[in-house]
Amino acid sequence: MQLAPSLLLLALATACVATPPADPIDRARALHAQLPVIDGHNDLPGRIRERTRVNFDTCDLSKPCPEFHTDLPRLRTGGVGAQFWSVFVPASTEAGGDALERTLEQVDLVHRMVRQYPEWLELAPTAADVERIRTQGKLACMLGIEGGYSIEGSLPALRLFHRLGVRYMTLTHTLTTAWADSSTDEPRHGGLAPFGEEVVREMNRIGMLVDLSHVSDDCVRDVLALSKAPVIASHSSARALANHPRNLSDELLAAIGAHGGVVMVNFGSNFIDPVSAEQAARTLVVQRELKARFPDKADYDKALAEFRATLVASRGTVELVADHVEHIARVAGVEHVGLGSDFDGVGSLPEGLDSADLYPNLTRVLIERGWSDANLRKLCGENVLRVLREAERVARASN
Repeated sequence: MQLAPSLLLLALATACVATPPADPIDRARALHAQLPVIDGHNDLPGRIRERTRVNFDTCDLSKPCPEFHTDLPRLRTGGVGAQFWSVFVPASTEAGGDALERTLEQVDLVHRMVRQYPEWLELAPTAADVERIRTQGKLACMLGIEGGYSIEGSLPALRLFHRLGVRYMTLTHTLTTAWADSSTDEPRHGGLAPFGEEVVREMNRIGMLVDLSHVSDDCVRDVLALSKAPVIASHSSARALANHPRNLSDELLAAIGAHGGVVMVNFGSNFIDPVSAEQAARTLVVQRELKARFPDKADYDKALAEFRATLVASRGTVELVADHVEHIARVAGVEHVGLGSDFDGVGSLPEGLDSADLYPNLTRVLIERGWSDANLRKLCGENVLRVLREAERVARASN
C-alpha cells in the first residue's frame, strides 16, 4: 500500500520529532537549554570586590572559581540565561554617608565584568534584549540595587542608576531606612514614609521594578496599594514553611500574585529550612539584645560568638526549595513564582543546590512531582519577562 503524499509527509514529520528525554535530570537540562533560567539575585560582584578589589586577572570568572558559588562555566552548565547582579553595599553605609559612592563602584564593577567577558555576557536594558541575548548563547545581565539607602534620598540618583542598567531596587536591607521599614529592624514609618511613596512612583515612571524582599509586611502592603506596575520579591521564600521575617506570609504571597507580581524563591538555608530559619530569626533578636548589653565591640563579638556556638547546623535540601516553589505557586499562582538564588550572598545553601551549576536538580525534583513543561517555563523565566514587559509598558504610559 502506497501512502498519499500528504500522509507520507505527516509520517516522516512524526518520525523526526525528538522524543523528550525519559530521565528527569536529562529532561531538566533539555528544558534549560530551550528556556534558560532568569535568576533574580546573585551577590557575586560584592564577593569579587571583597576578594580582589576587582582584578579579573587574579579572579578569572571564565574558569572555575571554587571559592565562590558562581562562575561563568557553572552558570552555563546550570542553564542560566539571564542574571540580575546585586550591586549591594551594607546598610551601615547610610549612616556613613558613602552609600551612593560605593553603589556606583559596584555598578562600575558589573560594567567592567561585562566588558571583560564579551563572549559570555551582555547588558540587557529591556525584556526584548534579554530574549535576544539568550538566543545568542550569552548571559543577559541586569542589575539590582539591594537597599534604598543607595540613592541617598535622591530621585536624580535613582534615575541615573536606571540609565546605568539597574532594573530593580530593593527598598530596604537589614535596617529600616529614612523612608521605608525593614522586616528585620524596628519599624519607624508604619510601612512607607511620604518620600518612600515618591520613590515608588518614580520607579514606576522610569520602568524600574520595586523589589519587596527585606521590607516589612506593612511596607509590602503600602507598595501594593500604590504601585501601578507589578512588583517582585527578588529573593524571598515562604514564611509558612520557614518562619523567618524575611520570608513572605501567605497573605502577602496572595496579594503579590493578585497584583501581577513575582516572588523569586531564595535558596539560602536560613530561608528554606525551618530549623535554620528559626535559629536565624532568634539570632536577630539576640543581636539587638547583646548590642544593648555590650557597647564595647569586642565584648559584643565574644557574646555573639558564644550564642552562635549553641546553634545546630541545618542546611536543608533541594527538595525543601521545591516545597517553597510549590507553596508559592499554590498560594500566589504558578504565574507568580520565580527563582532568586542569593548565591554568593548567603553563608549556607541546601544539599543539591549549593552552586550555580545545579539548577537542573531543582527542575528535576519538580518534574518528578508532576510539573508540566509549560509551568516550568513560567517558573524559569516567563513570569519575570512578563513583569519586565509590564513595567516597561507602565513607564511608556507615564511619559
